[in-house]
Amino acid sequence: MAGLSLDHPWAFTIGILGNIISLMVFLAPLPTFYRMYTRKSTEGFQSVPYVVALFSCMLWFCYAFLKTDAYLLITINSIGCAIETVYIVIYLTYAPKVAKIFTAKLVLLVNVGMFGLILLLTLLLAEGSKRVGAFGWICVSFSVSVFVAPLSVIRLVMRTKSVEFMPVSLSFFLTLSAIVWFAYGLLTKDIYVGLPNVVGFIFGILQMVLYVAYRDKNRVAIEHKLPEHIISIAKLSAEKASEIYPIDSATPVVDDQDTVQEQGGAEEAKGGMAAPQRENEANSVEV
Repeated sequence: MAGLSLDHPWAFTIGILGNIISLMVFLAPLPTFYRMYTRKSTEGFQSVPYVVALFSCMLWFCYAFLKTDAYLLITINSIGCAIETVYIVIYLTYAPKVAKIFTAKLVLLVNVGMFGLILLLTLLLAEGSKRVGAFGWICVSFSVSVFVAPLSVIRLVMRTKSVEFMPVSLSFFLTLSAIVWFAYGLLTKDIYVGLPNVVGFIFGILQMVLYVAYRDKNRVAIEHKLPEHIISIAKLSAEKASEIYPIDSATPVVDDQDTVQEQGGAEEAKGGMAAPQRENEANSVEV
């Protein structure tokens, strides 16, 4: 590992660039947590990504600590541990009771229990370079699983043909980070740093391609939904109009029996008027 040695200026430069990009990735959720602070609520956000990110930083920090001259890995992962810890503390401060209990259990299980077990086993069962290799492969396995996690988002984008649920800016910086750290691992001949970032680069490029392919279709889909909203508004307006101008309940309702009686009375009156007329016609005939 070249570390800060000027014998490998390209590795040093790429490592500094990797630190800067990774710091930007760590600070990406800052607006979300500022909103939590101002609104005093987590607003349904989950704590799992931040607990996982803290676990990843802890693993890579220990790997860099066990390895000699890995100062650039130590700096960024120590900063990452501090930032993710602050995020989790803010989340625990404003989360509802159920989310607080779940997050506390997750931190104890992953960041204390699982990390402690990994550290204990590697210290007891391996020595020297084998210990570094064991910890390196653990870091590789976990990093690959984290890079593969966006598969669910990729599947959702392909099914819905919408990039609404894909954070393109974060995906871009993660892809850029994977490229830089792969170059750093290649220059320093560190397979444990380079290998997982190959997977991260592949999935990052796939997300970028999906974004370019479906961003216009997402706009068309939104435009097609507009008439449905207009129809809904029209229906709602009709319902409101019927509530504002209801049928006049004061209009008298004529009973059927009264109608029959009135018709019968009219016929009798006509019959009474017709009888004298016929009688007069008979008298005129006799005369």
